[in-house]
Amino acid sequence: MFDTIQGLLVFGLWGVMLVVKAFAFIDCLRRPQQAFPAIGRQNKVLWLALTGASAVTGLLLNYVSPFGIVGLAGIVVSLIYLFDVRPKILEITGRR
Repeated sequence: MFDTIQGLLVFGLWGVMLVVKAFAFIDCLRRPQQAFPAIGRQNKVLWLALTGASAVTGLLLNYVSPFGIVGLAGIVVSLIYLFDVRPKILEITGRR
């Protein structure tokens, strides 16, 4: 019984983490390239590579272990983009 509950919980957390990673990548695609240097952050290509790698590894590797080092690094990268870079870009571009 506990194996089933644990499996469902891990599967649900994997799904949530995958959605966050995919949202970060898609949002990064939508932002203008000039906004990244304007806010004093790395360029758009680097953020696309980081968030894209995070989403792909989340899709491929995290089904087995979403709490492994690759899964945790990917969610950290995505959260840094969503809570640090994205708000500053939205502030200077004025669009959602």
